[in-house]
Amino acid sequence: MIVLLVAFFAFMYFFMIRPQKKQQQKRQEMLNGLKKGDPIVTIGGLHGVIDSIDQQAGTVVIDSDGIYLTFNLNAVRGVASRPATPAPAAKSEEAANTDEQRAAKAADDTASEADSQAAASDDSTSEADNKQN
Repeated sequence: MIVLLVAFFAFMYFFMIRPQKKQQQKRQEMLNGLKKGDPIVTIGGLHGVIDSIDQQAGTVVIDSDGIYLTFNLNAVRGVASRPATPAPAAKSEEAANTDEQRAAKAADDTASEADSQAAASDDSTSEADNKQN
């Protein structure tokens, strides 16, 4: 009976207590490794960038699109992956041509809209003249 009891406690330790301790230790290492500028996600799903950390008070200030919010350090779910920011490249000729084509199309659309408005006003004027005759 004692052997069965010891086996049960060993099973509980290796399959429940030990993995939980490892998970807590990993989380604590993640929280201790946070620094200003790291992108994070809170347990509520808020994405932001760390503005400052106060380890003694256990708080973190998060910048979320210019809004600064203070959270408990335990509210941080994890570090988010940094979005890939492409380096600004110079405009190629093809892109410039596309921009020129868009500008020309917009000018054509504006001109054709003005022509259709003028034609519509001419039609309404001629209909009014016909009704008077």
